[in-house]
Amino acid sequence: MATSTGRISSLTSERLPASRARRRRSMQPGERIVLWASRVVIWCIIVMVLLPMWFVVIASFNPSNSYISFSLFPANASLANYKALFQGGQFWTWVRNSLLVGVVVAVAQSFITAMSAFAFSKLRFYGRKYGLMTLLLLQMFPNILAIAAFYTALAKLNMIDMLGSYILVMLGTSAFNIWLLKGYMDSVPRELDEAAVIDGATTWQRFIHVTLPLSTPMMVVIFFLTLVGIFSEYMFAGTILQSPWNYTLGVGMYNLISGQFAKNWGEFAAAALLSAVPLAIVFAIAQRYLTKGLVAGSVKG
Repeated sequence: MATSTGRISSLTSERLPASRARRRRSMQPGERIVLWASRVVIWCIIVMVLLPMWFVVIASFNPSNSYISFSLFPANASLANYKALFQGGQFWTWVRNSLLVGVVVAVAQSFITAMSAFAFSKLRFYGRKYGLMTLLLLQMFPNILAIAAFYTALAKLNMIDMLGSYILVMLGTSAFNIWLLKGYMDSVPRELDEAAVIDGATTWQRFIHVTLPLSTPMMVVIFFLTLVGIFSEYMFAGTILQSPWNYTLGVGMYNLISGQFAKNWGEFAAAALLSAVPLAIVFAIAQRYLTKGLVAGSVKG
């Protein structure tokens, strides 16, 4: 036992210097140049991304209501734009409407997308292949082509200027999300479905208890992307919603700078910063699932 222990210790002592030498190997001049060049490129990209955001911050604190500034710090910083934004409570109304529409549409659209992706992934039916291809082809046409049709239909039904009408229009699922979630569901082992069928599970039970829990990370990604899309959507909201108390953030913020003689760039910048707070909170809460879903979506399917 003692001799074997001594041999092991001697072998370990012989291997340690070699491993340390490999770890302490100095970098070649070419490797150092590539490393520092990549760092410089990364920092340049970071500055290019953050600089426009910094000018928005400056504009929000600039009492002169000017959007363009040639200084990195405002000369006479004040909260006048924020105070003007909150006067009358219109901004809170826009935030409330956007949150209501965003949460309802994101939840409903995620569930509809999940059911559609499950059908295309796990079920076999006539027209399955060409049905999904048709959805992708329809997604190639821009949404602006459907505005006139939606407006005419809602006008005939007396449903213009209603949040419910806007929610109904935005409930249309995205073919891209269906394709994305289908690829993720394809990675769920078929043996789990077969075991559920053997146990007597119905198609709905397979969807609810087997496939859907395993697809939670990608579902969170689709929910967050849909919520972000609703917050930044303007075309349909500007067409359907016509009363100030029904405005979403996109329509309300556009009206701040659409006046012919009054363009409130300072209030617009303040609203742009504050409108990112709800999305940042949602991102912080769901960050773990978002990271897992995005990474898994890039390697699965």
